[in-house]
Formats: sequence, C-alpha cells, structure tokens
Amino acid sequence: MTILVDVRDGLGTITLNRPESRNALNLPMCDALIAAAQGMDDAVRLVLVRANGPVFCAGADLKERQGMDAAQVRERRMKAFAAYAALEALPMPAIAVVAGAAVGSGCEIAAACDFIVATPQASFRVPEALRGTVGATQRLPRILGKRLAKDLMFTGRTLGAEEAERHGLVARLVPAEKLEAVLSEITKVILGAPAQALRLAKRTIDRGVERDPIGALETELAAIEQQLAAGNWMGKA
Repeated sequence: MTILVDVRDGLGTITLNRPESRNALNLPMCDALIAAAQGMDDAVRLVLVRANGPVFCAGADLKERQGMDAAQVRERRMKAFAAYAALEALPMPAIAVVAGAAVGSGCEIAAACDFIVATPQASFRVPEALRGTVGATQRLPRILGKRLAKDLMFTGRTLGAEEAERHGLVARLVPAEKLEAVLSEITKVILGAPAQALRLAKRTIDRGVERDPIGALETELAAIEQQLAAGNWMGKA
C-alpha cells in the first residue's frame, strides 16, 4: 500500500508508505493521495500528512517514466498535480510533518498543506530544472518569494530546516524527540476548536491572499455571513 490512512476521533492521518523507494511518488501513490484526501469527511477536523522511513519524499519516481511516451508522461504529471491539489483543497486544517528530505514532489506535497512542522533533520530541494524538466515552480515562490525559489530551482541546493523556518516554509521547527508531544498539543487545540470557524478561516485566508484588499475583505464578510446564517456567532462547533 503506497499510502496508509487512519481516521479516529476527528484526526485523519495520511502516511506516505514507500520507504523502500524513499517514498518516491508514483502513479498508484498519486491515485491513493487523491482518494485519501477526498475521503476525509466532515467528522475529520484535522489532517496530518506524514511519511514512513527516514525520507519524507524523494520526488517523482523516475524509474516509473522509463519507456513512457510523451502522452503517458503528461498523464502522469497531471495526476501528480491533481494529488497536490486534492491535499490543498482539504477544507479542514492540514499539517505536513517533515522529519527528513522533501525533494521535488515532496516539497509540493508539504507545501500543499496549511503549514509544516519539521525536525532539524528535514530538508527541502527542487532539482527539477537541473534534471531537464519543469515542476515545483508555483507554490514555493508564493511561500518563499521568487528570488529564493529561483536560487533553489537554478542551483538545486538544499534548503535546511533552520533556513526553511527562517524564510517561512517551516512554521515550527522542533527537536525530533519532542515532535510527537508538539503534534499532540497542536492536535488537542485544533480538535477542541469550533470546526466551522477553522474551515472558514482557512478558506478566507487562502482566497483572500489571491485578491486585492477590498476583495479579501469581501471574502471575510461572506464567511461571517455564512457563520451567522448557521447560528454559530457564539463560537459553537
């Protein structure tokens, strides 16, 4: 199974599960990610995206492309984009837990989540252009800024965990031995908060940053109206 999915008590966990291939992204994993994300129902209040093994994701499985023609490569690339988009479209908060290398598609998966909790062993790299292909050009510039994103893309250098935190890619950097305790604390807070308010906050932030200030305010006002219509103005779940 390329992906493990566990849902219990409002927490959904999606685990990349190809440790023997450093969790390299292949077509079955793309399909499984899409299914896992789309299968998270209203009972799920938080999703964690994790990985088995020492590597979060080594990027696309290049062995899979051997013997493919252009149409097949295109189809495979589009399926990967659909997988990232499915994670990004999750209505509830989604957190990437990165405790190893995230390369190419691994960066895309992590960046598609709302924020990243990482250990010092985490690292980020996007060598697509150096490999003669195009990818990972959209999310990282929005997070890191285009100059740093270009540095990473043009040189293939590794962005360490501390630098990733400094530039806003990693939200929280915690020692490996404290990772589970920190995740437990975050989970407790989010699961105890009003689910509708968190979902509306996520939607409003995601849509608002793509609009001008007036349009962004309209997005927030629309969310407030939706909350009032549901009778949740006093912070009900």
